[in-house]
Amino acid sequence: MKRKEYRKRKHASKKKTIYKIIGMLTVTVLLLAGSYTVHLYKKAQHAADNAYHARDGSALREEKIEPYKDNVSILFIGVDDSESRNDSNSRSDALMLATLNNDDKSIKLLSIPRDSLVYIPEVGYQDKITHAHAFGGVDASIETVEELLDIPVDYFVKMNFNAFIDVVDALGGITVDVPYERIELDENDKKTIHLKPGLQNLDGRHALALARTRKADSDIERGKRQQVILKSMIEKAGSVSSVGKYGEVIDALGNNMTTDLSFDDMKAMIAYLNNGSPLIETYTLQGYDDSSTGVYYWRIDEENLQSLSSDLRSHLELETPLGMSE
Repeated sequence: MKRKEYRKRKHASKKKTIYKIIGMLTVTVLLLAGSYTVHLYKKAQHAADNAYHARDGSALREEKIEPYKDNVSILFIGVDDSESRNDSNSRSDALMLATLNNDDKSIKLLSIPRDSLVYIPEVGYQDKITHAHAFGGVDASIETVEELLDIPVDYFVKMNFNAFIDVVDALGGITVDVPYERIELDENDKKTIHLKPGLQNLDGRHALALARTRKADSDIERGKRQQVILKSMIEKAGSVSSVGKYGEVIDALGNNMTTDLSFDDMKAMIAYLNNGSPLIETYTLQGYDDSSTGVYYWRIDEENLQSLSSDLRSHLELETPLGMSE
């Protein structure tokens, strides 16, 4: 009996020991995960603070708006500020405007061809919209887009090539259907990128080359490719399950992004990805090629422009016309 009783006690002791070990490991993992989450949170806040560029908001808004609470618009500005082209007056390489509706968590994404002939308030005459950034930076680009579409630009996100490449890589690449085979320029303007046709996973350098090229088709098709790439990035970000991946994305953004979205604003935006990828509709400005002056322009179709302006205003639920600036 004593031997049996001893064995029972020994067995019970082992069980308790195992449970203690499991409990300690569980607590340790939770503490580590919690510490890492706090670390990521602080890292994200630091990156957001570094990227933050204060702005008073759109002059076309009567009241202050808040992301996720209100319907908002965001202008994405892609620039090339590499060493070979580093210039405080660089032109924008890509312009996309997104309107976000909180009722149905939908996004309308408009690509604006860089050679579109538009009125640029900063200088008081018409020119290619890509030159607006060269004339007056982010503010001039925003003012020009507002003038063109007759809607407020509530926020902006300006990102350079390095950030784009690193974010795509941090997400583990993106799935895109490449339409053709071509040797393309890399981020340093050297022909080192070999694009091959078909549905595939692209790393950051190949995704950038696909987004930038205009030689294979047109500026309009280029805008459509950029929309597909951005949609793929949003979908991939919404499906990322590893906390570590978000840390890599935060590192990727680093000093390569400028925005007037505060850290709290960014956290509010995450709600758009909480239930997977939101419904995204894509648009582009219709028009025609014009080289009659000896300089190439994309002449915007006015009827299409007014229709798009109306759709975007409706999506933002703007009740009264703002009226185009004089």
